[in-house]
Amino acid sequence: MRSARWVVLVLGLGGVLFGAAMGMAKDVGKEQVVQIMAQRFKFTPNEIVVKKGRPVVLEISSLDFVHGFNVPALKLRADLPPGQITRVRFTPERAGEYPFVCDNFCGEGHEEMHGRIVVVE
Repeated sequence: MRSARWVVLVLGLGGVLFGAAMGMAKDVGKEQVVQIMAQRFKFTPNEIVVKKGRPVVLEISSLDFVHGFNVPALKLRADLPPGQITRVRFTPERAGEYPFVCDNFCGEGHEEMHGRIVVVE
């Protein structure tokens, strides 16, 4: 009788561990959605942290102008018409820091309109 309880305990613990591992595997594949607001002369937030290998969707809205969103190192580029959500999808393959800028001239503070994507392991 005692050995039967051990078998049940071991099988139950194995099932819990397997379920937890499957849950983690599912979470890795989910898209990370990041909302960004563009307006003269800033992006909010201006630092975005994402995980290597996890799909990302940037949902970018402009409040006032057709700004641009350009991350040259990741080969990401989009125009951001005011009042619309522009979605940019990518899966980061390497850890590191990747600067982004507005590449549609938007006025005297244009040079200050930048940020960075930080990809972590």
